[in-house]
Amino acid sequence: MQPTGTVYLTGAGPGDPNLLTVKAWRLIQSADAVVYDRLISEAILELIPASVKKIFVGKADGHHSLGQPQINELLVTLAHNYRCVVRLKGGDPFVFGRGGEEALYLRRHEVAFEVVPGVTSAAACAAYAGVPLTHRGLSRQVHLITGHFKNDEPLDFDARQVVDAEATLVIYMGLASLPRLCNALVEAGLSAFTPAMAIQDGTTPRQQRVITNLHNLSANVTAAGLQPPVLVVIGQTVALSKELDWFNPQPEHADVALDIGVAT
Repeated sequence: MQPTGTVYLTGAGPGDPNLLTVKAWRLIQSADAVVYDRLISEAILELIPASVKKIFVGKADGHHSLGQPQINELLVTLAHNYRCVVRLKGGDPFVFGRGGEEALYLRRHEVAFEVVPGVTSAAACAAYAGVPLTHRGLSRQVHLITGHFKNDEPLDFDARQVVDAEATLVIYMGLASLPRLCNALVEAGLSAFTPAMAIQDGTTPRQQRVITNLHNLSANVTAAGLQPPVLVVIGQTVALSKELDWFNPQPEHADVALDIGVAT
């Protein structure tokens, strides 16, 4: 039987509900079922009407409530039973969100779908942390990389492809592999004194920043006890964060390190 529902692959942004797009908010309000990830904030989940069927399919390092093949099958099943199915993803569904995989599966099973872009963490978390991704005279390009590969395999990372003193490097999901990533970047020629920042729970009241340099980044993040979700930004524009800091998270989540330019 041909499915009658439509699946909306919808980006929810990094956590602040005010960063939802108007279309995402409208879909949440009109959905029959919402399939959501671990990174969807409580503030956004509270916007979903009580009458809507909510299904959690979150993934954490080493533990998945449902594997990706099961999520794909679930979306097809829901499209046979509901008119409007919202697949709610943190950030943007097509930026390290596996939205392309789900879209391909839906297309192969003749399920109608739409992609609703969201504000990706690189742009939002960096902005809330006072870090421009590009800045004249400091950064002329941005590299987005992930700290994990398919099926949570370790990243086969060639740092030479992204080392550039005039670029900003943003690492998604890189907390577990941070020591190896930092070492690889230094070995590939990026200065150990390059400003670097780790941002936990970006854009939310629990936001916490570790501001340091590439040499000290991994050790300082460990000392601060940061936990996922963490976004890492490396590049000269991180040095602007003190002057451009505008966001005020809860007092107990103040910055825990500030040693840019001091390699020990």
